[in-house]
Amino acid sequence: MRGTWDRQTTLAGAVRVTGTGVHSGDAVSITIGPAEAGTGYTFVRGGIAEHEEIRADYRSVGRTDLCTTLTNGDWSVATVEHILAALTGLGVDNAIIVVDGAEIPAVDGSAAPFVAAIDEAGIVALDAPRAYIRVLRPFRVEQGMSFAELRPHDGRRFEIELDFASPVIGRQRFAADVTPGVFRRDMAAARTFGFLGEVEQLWSRGLARGASLENALVIGDAGVINPGGLRFPDEFVRHKAVDAVGDLALAGAPILGAYRSYRGGHRLNARMVEAFLATDAWEWVSAPSSRPGRHAEVVAAVLEPELT
Repeated sequence: MRGTWDRQTTLAGAVRVTGTGVHSGDAVSITIGPAEAGTGYTFVRGGIAEHEEIRADYRSVGRTDLCTTLTNGDWSVATVEHILAALTGLGVDNAIIVVDGAEIPAVDGSAAPFVAAIDEAGIVALDAPRAYIRVLRPFRVEQGMSFAELRPHDGRRFEIELDFASPVIGRQRFAADVTPGVFRRDMAAARTFGFLGEVEQLWSRGLARGASLENALVIGDAGVINPGGLRFPDEFVRHKAVDAVGDLALAGAPILGAYRSYRGGHRLNARMVEAFLATDAWEWVSAPSSRPGRHAEVVAAVLEPELT
């Protein structure tokens, strides 16, 4: 069903994903389902009489320790970045995610299981125009030795750089104009990672209690200890790029621009979104129903979901 690049999308049906929360260690399941135009991504707490909701929005961001947590009053939902990356990476604009716990399941530690779930449900177009946030001029935030910046670009580009003292990771860079095809092929399967020597410290902070070789890359003294090794030679930085795609989805619309970060993470991504949207360095644009100029062609080429 090509030719729907100018319209919002949602899922054709509902699909269920189960697993373990990588930080809580709890068994958890979610149901991802269709939503009306303008809904965006909304998390709903299931299994209680009065449903609580959290809109996936930068103003709902709570903790950013090793994952992105959204809060609304007494309820929070953690580790939302991978499912948000899968949704926006595949061009899904609206979805309801019903969660029966306080964390999204880690599954295998990547966005690939959520891509598979979206594929199972299918994507359909809605009778409403898409809107985008277009970067008008460069904007930068700094955090210690780390920085992030947005600059004008014809598309959705991510340039992510890591610089770890660990020789297993070292300095890695990943750059790509993110389309549904690129996200599927080059990004979605990259897994979250951590160091074996830091496990007890993380446990004392209430983190990584559900981490295992099944849902994370684990780095020991001699290298990655997971059977089968890496899925990509630079899997670490590709996963950081997945995280950035998911975190920037909290802007409320796809960002037409290039996002670059150096030694970044969830805290820096969240800070960038909040600080950037408080400026006049951007504008709302909508995809027109016809294709009158360069902007429309860019949107069509970069953001059209792979609908069938």
